[in-house]
Amino acid sequence: METVLLDVSPWGVLTDEQLLKLCAANRNLKFERNAKGELIVMALTGGNSGWRNVELTAEIRDWNKRNRQGRSFDSSTGFHLPSGAVRSPDAAWISNERWQALTSKEQSGFVPLAPDFVVELRSESDRLQSLQDKMQEWMQNGCRMAWLIDPQDEKTFIYRTNADMEVINGFDAVLSGEDVLPEFTFALLLLK
Repeated sequence: METVLLDVSPWGVLTDEQLLKLCAANRNLKFERNAKGELIVMALTGGNSGWRNVELTAEIRDWNKRNRQGRSFDSSTGFHLPSGAVRSPDAAWISNERWQALTSKEQSGFVPLAPDFVVELRSESDRLQSLQDKMQEWMQNGCRMAWLIDPQDEKTFIYRTNADMEVINGFDAVLSGEDVLPEFTFALLLLK
């Protein structure tokens, strides 16, 4: 199932609390809110996307456990961006300094900032252009580095602050966390 844009304007923009309740009441669906206040409804992914996402998330989590430089997050975490959107990447990471600056209430709800690092993994039903637009939104809202990994075409799009997007063709490359995730590497072959 492709994503569906749900116009909720007759009821106004859902608050974060209302959106959290909607998410809790519909656990088989994933919701995001764009900057216009529209809801984006996404269905569960298939098996290939699921195991690939676990590989990505586990690698980031394992690196973070060794380095203890921040917090890693899975695809269920919502981030309330400065634009007003609430988005959820497939994997994310926030530095300790930024995480600890949040109140416990802010840490418990949709996290009120863009992660330092995000990964989006294109599933079979995702439109590439929609994901590329989402990556731009992450970067415009304060993300420092983002990877969009497309297993169908074996391409990876790397976004960095104040730099042009880089495209890596093929899954033979090893990606680097650079100065955002020091000493973190990810072998794209894990996703084949």
